[in-house]
Amino acid sequence: MSLLNSKFWDQKMKQLLFISFMLLTMGIVNAQTKVYKGSSSYSGDVLCNLSKNKVYKKNSSYSGEVICNIRGERIYKKTSSYSGDVLYNVSDGKVYKGTSSYSGDIVMTIKDGKIYKGTSSYSGDVIASIRDNKVYTGNSTYSGDIEFTIDDFVSIVEFTAIWHAVKYSY
Repeated sequence: MSLLNSKFWDQKMKQLLFISFMLLTMGIVNAQTKVYKGSSSYSGDVLCNLSKNKVYKKNSSYSGEVICNIRGERIYKKTSSYSGDVLYNVSDGKVYKGTSSYSGDIVMTIKDGKIYKGTSSYSGDVIASIRDNKVYTGNSTYSGDIEFTIDDFVSIVEFTAIWHAVKYSY
């Protein structure tokens, strides 16, 4: 009888592990990084969300509400993959206009938690500061200067797409 009991529990454990694995996988695949206004975490304050390399308006996942999409190191308009629709090309923390890699076309540089104008690394040229997934105006880390909060860690390319959505889509 204990042999039957043992097989029964082995089979149940395998089923439980399989179900747990599937749920975990579905959660990762359907993961959504939300961007909130200021320091909020209220669902009504979602500015945009990042899911499957696309930045959507607010809480949407509808293809008609894609603001931009990421393919490799490039960020494209809406759902396009056409080279003429490249908004930014990101390389080594430098964000270039369109498909350019010319230093004169650097829009901003992201380095050490700071976003600088163009190629600058001068403290007077800081556009924003990033700390604990919060983006502050200029060099500030004052809670009243939080522009937006990202609820998960993102790459520099993903951050650039989010920046574009927040700064130029609203």
